[in-house]
Amino acid sequence: MTDTPAPIDTKTFWRTLGERATGMTIVTAQGEEGPAGFLGLSATHVTADPPTLLVSIDAKTSALGPVLAKKHFAVNFLPAEAGHVADAFSGKAGLSGADRFLAGEWEPLATGAPTFKAALGVFDCVVDQVVERGSISIVIGTVVGARSAGAGEPLLFFRGKTLAGFTPPAA
Repeated sequence: MTDTPAPIDTKTFWRTLGERATGMTIVTAQGEEGPAGFLGLSATHVTADPPTLLVSIDAKTSALGPVLAKKHFAVNFLPAEAGHVADAFSGKAGLSGADRFLAGEWEPLATGAPTFKAALGVFDCVVDQVVERGSISIVIGTVVGARSAGAGEPLLFFRGKTLAGFTPPAA
């Protein structure tokens, strides 16, 4: 039997993870004190039967409390022209709390979580399970509402930079 190798260092982890382009999302919830949200790069599907998503939320993120307390969250896929929204929710614009929602127009779907009206797609979820791993809460939710724009280009994150749009290769 061989020994289990030690994990890689954090710097190597983030540098290597940065080689994967990912769509930029805003994860939101409606809390007691108003809307809450953050820029999420780790939202993904779990299964289609039943429709299930997961998001990873850092313990320091102010939106974690409302997600856990209200047992819901929405995942908003940002369009290429929503760089200002990504900046608002990442902290680059100097906004915090409910002031982040001044960047764009928002409306609730099934759970009451705010959804970005101009999003390419939105999933509205109820929390089913929370898995704690280090400083992260992996929140798994069943999709109870969805909206798709059916057109538009995504806002992407790649190698630490925001990329507006994606042009698929010619067939």
